[in-house]
Amino acid sequence: RELLPPWLVIVAGLTGIVLLCVSTKDVPMAPLRTKYGIVLDAGPSRTILFIYQWTTTKANRTGVIRGCSSCPVQGPGISSYSDSPQKAGKSLKPCLNWAQNEIPAEQHSQTPLYLGATASMRQLNLTHPILSDSLLAALTGTLKSSPFSFQGAQILSSPEEAAFNWVAVNYILENFFKYDWRGQLVPSRKGMAGVLSVGGTSAQVTSELEEEKQAPKEGVKLQLYGQTHRVHTHQCPCHGTEQLRSRLLSVLIQ
Repeated sequence: RELLPPWLVIVAGLTGIVLLCVSTKDVPMAPLRTKYGIVLDAGPSRTILFIYQWTTTKANRTGVIRGCSSCPVQGPGISSYSDSPQKAGKSLKPCLNWAQNEIPAEQHSQTPLYLGATASMRQLNLTHPILSDSLLAALTGTLKSSPFSFQGAQILSSPEEAAFNWVAVNYILENFFKYDWRGQLVPSRKGMAGVLSVGGTSAQVTSELEEEKQAPKEGVKLQLYGQTHRVHTHQCPCHGTEQLRSRLLSVLIQ
């Protein structure tokens, strides 16, 4: 199988967040109508705002969504603002203003807004939890002041981030369902792909366990498109692109 291009994996991870976080109450049963959702992916090197959309159409009680557009936040990743948390919140405002123009005004109050921070914020939370809390508080204040329906800003655990990536990649590959020749959703009957995620500070391999008895305690159980999936992630700390680059520079210097 060919490797997925890097930009596709970035979009994939965010798609996974929407699939697993948007509850049925966010998608009320009503005549077909386009709904919107916003996810801010706060990664180690940068933050990107993604807009997703969907209708009330579902496949076995799970939503069918698609990426709409995105806005890269100017500046470095939010963990870089540990000494000035308020600047982290202000850095989000241009993209939030952009999103207000992209989404119809009458939909603003019904549009869920999430922020998920990943590896660099996990590290900051371990080494300087007070600074981490201050950053999240500043981000929360900015997001709450927007006209959208703020649903939370949190640091994703490694298993959560890996599960989002696994769901999203298999969703894009149409391993959960597909459209038949009539344009109707039908089961895909394809196997699930394993996912290798290489971030700035770590790498992780996520795959589905075939039997329930194989599921370790740290595994994640997911109910998607009428099927139960048990996935497990093997962590590879210090194998991210930034760490590998640092190792290479160290070797060259020596």
